[in-house]
Amino acid sequence: MTPSPSLHRLRLCAVLLLGVACASTPERGTDATPSMQAEYTVAEDIHVRRLAPGVWLHTTLAGADFDHYPANGLLIEDGNEALLVDMGWNARHAEQLMTWARDTLHRPVRAAVVTHFHEDRTGGVPALVAAGLPVYGLEQTAKLAKARGKPVPPDTVSPSQSLGPVEVFFPGAGHAPDNIVVWHRDSGVLFGGCFVKDGAAKDLGNLSDADVAAWPASLERTRQHFPDVRVVVPGHGQPGGPELLTHTQALLH
Repeated sequence: MTPSPSLHRLRLCAVLLLGVACASTPERGTDATPSMQAEYTVAEDIHVRRLAPGVWLHTTLAGADFDHYPANGLLIEDGNEALLVDMGWNARHAEQLMTWARDTLHRPVRAAVVTHFHEDRTGGVPALVAAGLPVYGLEQTAKLAKARGKPVPPDTVSPSQSLGPVEVFFPGAGHAPDNIVVWHRDSGVLFGGCFVKDGAAKDLGNLSDADVAAWPASLERTRQHFPDVRVVVPGHGQPGGPELLTHTQALLH
């Protein structure tokens, strides 16, 4: 099911308003310097806020063709550099996120990973390729993106592999046949992407490429592989805890 335009706008308001509210609450154990804010409006359609020490949530808005629908990704600090997990709906989003990381965070992006082949994950790929940066995805993601005319991640990641500060894991099909999750062990943050629904979701969203039969077992593999998850970030909507995995599974019944 595709949410109505009014629901899209309602969700957008919730994302931005709750993002500001969450940003105003001091984080436990944060090691950020006092001069760093907890949330930023990078552009009218790009919002960034800190989830945990070294982990930033970016939310970008689609164009009018997708009714300005918000999509989440992460920017993860890696020493003096940063890693993007998904990168917005288009090349401009990716370019502005890279500029923010370089000029404000003072940690230029060194690489990116895409969590499946849909446009809200791969749209920014051309900007990183133009900058000569590696963009990782499953081999299956590259094949599907090429077949569907989407931007193709040129670098391959295995179904279970470390990339600097994160672990990439393919739990099995769900929202898409190639959906991966990304785990940041130091913070306990798991980026579930569109494989995981937010707590307010009443349905599974876009099922055009979903494997509904395989999805529950894939969720269970995720739980077993990452028993220490503290924060789960869905592809759309607000982050939560491990209960988002349970909520997504409940929506499948």
